[in-house]
Amino acid sequence: MMPNVTVTGLLAAYQCGELSPAEELSSRLARARADQSNCWIECISDDQLADYLSYLEGHSPADLPLYGVPFAVKDNIDVAGLPTTAACKEFAYQPDQNAFVVQKLIEAGAVPLGKTNLDQFATGLVGTRSPWGPVKNSFNPEYISGGSSSGSAVTVASGQVCFSLGTDTAGSGRVPAAFNNILGLKASKGMVSCSGLVPACRTLDCITLFAHTTDDLNLLLETAGQYDAEDCYARENLPQNSASAYQPDNVLKGARIGVPREDQLAFFGNESAKKLFMASLEMLKAQQVELIEIDFQPFAEAALLLYEGPWVAERYAAIDTFFEEDSSRCHPVIETILKGAEGKTAADAFKAIYQLQAYKVECDRIMEDLDVMVIPTAGTIYTIEELLNDPIRLNSNIGHYTNFMNLLDYAGIAVPAGILDSGLPFGITFVGPAWSDRKLLSFGGEWQQLMGMPLGATKTPLPALAAREPVAKASMDTGNIEIAVCGAHLEGLPLNFQLLERGAELVRVTQTAEKYKFYALAGGPPFRPGLIRTEDGGTSIEVEVWKIPGEHLGSFLAGIPQPLGLGKVELADGNWVTSFICEGYAIADAEDISHFSGWRNYMAAK
Repeated sequence: MMPNVTVTGLLAAYQCGELSPAEELSSRLARARADQSNCWIECISDDQLADYLSYLEGHSPADLPLYGVPFAVKDNIDVAGLPTTAACKEFAYQPDQNAFVVQKLIEAGAVPLGKTNLDQFATGLVGTRSPWGPVKNSFNPEYISGGSSSGSAVTVASGQVCFSLGTDTAGSGRVPAAFNNILGLKASKGMVSCSGLVPACRTLDCITLFAHTTDDLNLLLETAGQYDAEDCYARENLPQNSASAYQPDNVLKGARIGVPREDQLAFFGNESAKKLFMASLEMLKAQQVELIEIDFQPFAEAALLLYEGPWVAERYAAIDTFFEEDSSRCHPVIETILKGAEGKTAADAFKAIYQLQAYKVECDRIMEDLDVMVIPTAGTIYTIEELLNDPIRLNSNIGHYTNFMNLLDYAGIAVPAGILDSGLPFGITFVGPAWSDRKLLSFGGEWQQLMGMPLGATKTPLPALAAREPVAKASMDTGNIEIAVCGAHLEGLPLNFQLLERGAELVRVTQTAEKYKFYALAGGPPFRPGLIRTEDGGTSIEVEVWKIPGEHLGSFLAGIPQPLGLGKVELADGNWVTSFICEGYAIADAEDISHFSGWRNYMAAK
């Protein structure tokens, strides 16, 4: 029986007592150790698993958002207690601490089962350039898995773990997702810390997330996307890109989506891939999307700079001492690529930077008129044998739609888009500017529901998106937005100043419809309630409706801590208003105070 493959599904099974972390993680670790697809370089020991389980004792999904969730880590990212090899045995070292993002995931309750195989030094999009052997595609072992985050993708696709960390410089967090029918999120550069990463191109590298659903990715990004002040390439997230901006319901309707001109599309002889991409465009049109034909040439020309320009010298700089001592210790293809850095000069680098800037200005002008752009994630796929016989040219074909992304400072999500005639998965990528991550997740979420494909290679049915009410879509710089508050933001209470300092005004005092339960959440001060809609046994709860200027909504949203967020609440008069709502998991250890009918009554009785 296939285990719970999604993060949210496993958390729910833990919460209701259906599964225990000890049994589940032991079973998952056994599956990882028995893997026959060359996914893993090294798994954790039984003693290390026991240490992780010890940390979970006394906790639950109510206070650890990733409680007991197994994940995999690409082996160019440090995990304390396991060697980091970057798929080169002679390069291996023993890190004394976790990479920043790994540490944050562990603190949130996630458990790394081990380190996964990759194209050596994260150089390749194919998954075949490793002394641990080529990682086999989860649908057909004769085909490539995609890379360089090959093992990380296949461990998710096969259900060995619920999510994994990869990296992406040229497409390594997107191509393996497409080839294995999963999701790959390459967030904005600097959003996920790269501290503890063996760099490929340090100015471009991103640590990425593989998972099965956008609900999972949105949850994971909350932990993985924490700002790291010690990473000089880290950038702080923007308020409008917070978790509450993830709204995958009816986001496609009316959207303006750019698509390359048909004569600029390249499928390298794969007619089945072309057919599926064209079918994807027709499906988008059916959702009343406005498809805007764009000139893809500047994107494609920017992409060529990554390997044909001086950025190959940055790959060389990442391991220059090791390479110069004895380059033969590298995989032959990697050695050939890095030797391409010879003869590159500082003048070449500056000329390429000038050219890249010109491309960026041109591409940004195109993107300004769009909500997102949609492209094939890869135009085709190859067998392992084909790739080994022509490793560089075929790798370049695979990167046709991916290499520009980080050079131009864009974000992207790779999503499944059908099955080729060969029985292999095909995928598309939604592309947006930096800090459009939650918007891209929203587009990806609705798209995935339209496709309705099983998860990865597990044949597990796609679950419905978690219930959520839409947040206000008013302009962030014009007009006023009404927001209902029910706790510490009430007039005269400790957090009311957050409304007053933003120029908010009290509109009315009223009650919700008799369809809600009210809980006193753990923690504080300030003490906070949670409002949950229910169809059975609900009551009306006192709320205040405040009017807040639209230009201040973003900063107000940024200050809302988990498990609270903004959604829609039904009032007693039948109208709906934006209001504070609470994630369902938070009430496990909360006190039901519905009978007080409001926060003031509850606080007065304490």
